[in-house]
Formats: sequence, C-alpha cells, structure tokens
Amino acid sequence: MEFQAQARAAREASRQVAILTRDVKDRALHAMADALAAAQEELLAANRLDVEAARASGTPDPMIDRLRLDGERVAGMVQGLRDVASLADPVGDVERGWRLPNGVEVTRVRVPFGVVGIIYESRPNVTADAAGLCVKSGNAALLRGSSTAIESNRVTVAALRAGLEATGIDPNVVSLVEGGREVTAELMAARGLVDVLIPRGGAGLINAVVEGAKVPVIETGTGNCHLFIDATADHDKALRILANAKIQRPSVCNAVETLLVHEDVAAEFLPKALQLLSEAGVTVHGTPQVQTFSSDVVPAGVAEFDAEYLSMDIAATVVPDLDAAITHIRQHTSGHSETIVTESRKSAERFVAEIDAAAVLVNVSSRFVDGGQFGFGAEIGISTQKLHARGPMGLAELTSTKYVLQGDGQIRQ
Repeated sequence: MEFQAQARAAREASRQVAILTRDVKDRALHAMADALAAAQEELLAANRLDVEAARASGTPDPMIDRLRLDGERVAGMVQGLRDVASLADPVGDVERGWRLPNGVEVTRVRVPFGVVGIIYESRPNVTADAAGLCVKSGNAALLRGSSTAIESNRVTVAALRAGLEATGIDPNVVSLVEGGREVTAELMAARGLVDVLIPRGGAGLINAVVEGAKVPVIETGTGNCHLFIDATADHDKALRILANAKIQRPSVCNAVETLLVHEDVAAEFLPKALQLLSEAGVTVHGTPQVQTFSSDVVPAGVAEFDAEYLSMDIAATVVPDLDAAITHIRQHTSGHSETIVTESRKSAERFVAEIDAAAVLVNVSSRFVDGGQFGFGAEIGISTQKLHARGPMGLAELTSTKYVLQGDGQIRQ
C-alpha cells in the first residue's frame, strides 16, 4: 500500500480506536500478545536474517545487540503488551473542572492524538511497545522502523494486526511503513494525516526528524549520561552502580557514558573503578589525571565528553568539587539522565536542584530510567524536551486534552 493510502487508512481507523472502551482495548492487547507469542519461531527466524544481513554490512556489535532477539526478549515483548493492558486507561480522564458563575460546567479531559507516526532504528521490541501503547491510548500507529530490522518488523506487525482483527478492530490501527527515504519524507510532511511524530534513535535520526518534519514532533533524546562520584560516596555502592549503569547493557540510551570523580577520593576510588571496567572489557577514555592511575586508559579528546558511545567505552575525568561536576554536566549533558553517588544530603539536594535533565538520580543506577521500570508497562521513548512530555513516555504522554463545556442555553453577554 502506498504511503498516502496507508496514512488515510490509519486516519479512518483512529476514529474507531479513539472511542473504544478500556475492556475492548485490553482484550485487543491480550490478543495481540497471544498472536505475537504464537509467531515466536517465525519471528526469531526473521530476526536471524536481519542479524546476518547486519553483520554482513559491517554493523557494529552494539547495534547488533539492539537488533538481536531471543526467546527471552520476545517473551518481554509479549509481556509488555499484557502489562500495558493492566494499566489504567488515560482516555476520558477529567484533569480538572469548574463551574462558571453563569452555571456553565467546564472540564478538561484527556483525548488521543489520533495518528501517531513513530520513526525508529533497529530495535524490534519498539515495534510491539509502540503499537501497544498507541492502541491503549486510543491512537493509530504508523511505524517506520529501520530497514535493518525489516524482516523482524514485518512478522511482528503481521501478528499484532492479526490480534486486532481477532477482536474486531480495524487492523489499520497498526501499520508498518515501508519504502525508501522518500517515504520517510512523506511521513514527515503528512500534516493533516499524521498528528504527531516521535523519533526514537541516535542523534542523526532525531535531528533529521526535528529539522525536516512539518508534522509536530515530540523529541526523544540521546543519552550522554553522567555518573558523579562525590567525596562522601560509599565506594562499594558507587562501584555497583557504575558496573550496572555501564556494563549491563551499554547499547541503550540510559547507560552511563561519562564518569566524574571528586578529586578528594580519586586516588582511592579510581584504581578500583578502572580495574572493574578493564576486567569487563570497557575502554576508558580519560584525561591526563585519570591516565595516571592505569596504563589501560586511553587519552580522551574534548569531543568525547559529548559522545554517546553506546558501546563498551566510557569517558572519565577528575573534578575538584561538586560545583565543577555540575558545571561539567550542564555543559555536556544531552538532558537525559544524570546520577550522583553521595552520602551527603546537602550535595544530593544541590545536584537535584541544579542539574537540568529529564531524570536526576541519587544513589541509583541510570538503567532505571525506563518506562517499564517506572511502571508504565512500556515506553514510546524518553523525551528530553520540555514541552508536552519529559522523561519516559507512557500512556498519558500519548494523549492530549480538550475542554468540554456543558450548559443549559447560556449565551455570552
């Protein structure tokens, strides 16, 4: 189906899903989950084709990790749909209301956007997450995944559409947008057919959508996330957080990319941290002061403190105090997630107050900045902008509001 016809079909389908009751949407989500679970072997076979093609084209290992599916990850996709079904439905929620002196009742209620276009890179789980969140929030979804994951996305969307059909819902509520770059350009220009675009991926993709779209964009950001080890930090706690935030899954946006260490504890903490990172296979790109603690540290260029590695690499430097750490982070942050490890309540309060990011963490790994971890069931992305949505975007962030006025013949004087 060519894009304009696909978008019009989604527009028509959005009218149906917008007024469905929660019970119907939840049945649809469980049916989508059942269909996806039934398609697991087909999906894994399709994903192997995607992975083989990506390897043949020289795709870096961290991106392969994002692309790869296994039984556990597919089970997570299935469970994500069921988790979304268990969440409260935001559509129709009355945010506030009041009565005017003339007796007119005014309420502000949550409503779906309509048609949501999502442009994303090679993580097939995003396909299921985005579709589930859009259905539950009463929206139609136009899913523009990358060509890298095309086989996986085709199987996933076919299963999701089968689940919708099984519950009597127009399958055009969820559609996979295929084609070359010209189709992406059409999607970004489809004002009047698409209500909002959400890019999810690296800086290049996000900037291209923000700069080129005519459709309103909710910007999800890259994750140049910092971890600051304060002078009062518990070192065992700090090492656990560092290991989790950098090593557990380095290819995701909430992984730590820069380590800052207070100079008062650098001599004690850095040797332990550098050994931990080296044993895990992490390359540390450090300033001269960091290099003095290990011959394994490679020199860090200035630009590396603005990098989102998404790999087993981390930048590191020593800072003289909390003020310097805050200044460094404010200069280099992408506004995603910033962490302090400290036993000082005063330092924690200053860090929280002065760091401008979607999420600020005290003594906890940045890997928790995730819609699923927040109890959202899944997420559409993590917004680093300040309008409409900020942080992990769940169901409420996929709705807008409208005012409803009810009266008994009142007219304005």
